[in-house]
Amino acid sequence: MFPDHTVYIIGDSKTASNNPITQKFNTFFIGLVIDRNSHEILEAECSSTIVLTSKFVESIFKGKSMNEPDVIIEEIEKRYFGSSQKAIIVAFKNAHIKYSQIING
Repeated sequence: MFPDHTVYIIGDSKTASNNPITQKFNTFFIGLVIDRNSHEILEAECSSTIVLTSKFVESIFKGKSMNEPDVIIEEIEKRYFGSSQKAIIVAFKNAHIKYSQIING
């Protein structure tokens, strides 16, 4: 399904104790499929209690470059106003750190 030059990374973070995601999953996580050659995010999915949330989050990430984390974070801040906004940002930063470690050896 995905070419050999892609990687899959999970970023995770905490959400508020009253957040339904915390009650269902105990943590928030985002999965990213990234093209190592172009650094483009090909697919994204997150833990959510509503399918629409995961689709919307994917629309924020898909097609963006892992080389421009500030652009992605800014878009999250401009477009996502659910209770998990901060958790998405933290999970993405966690995934970005892991990706940087993979790319930089």
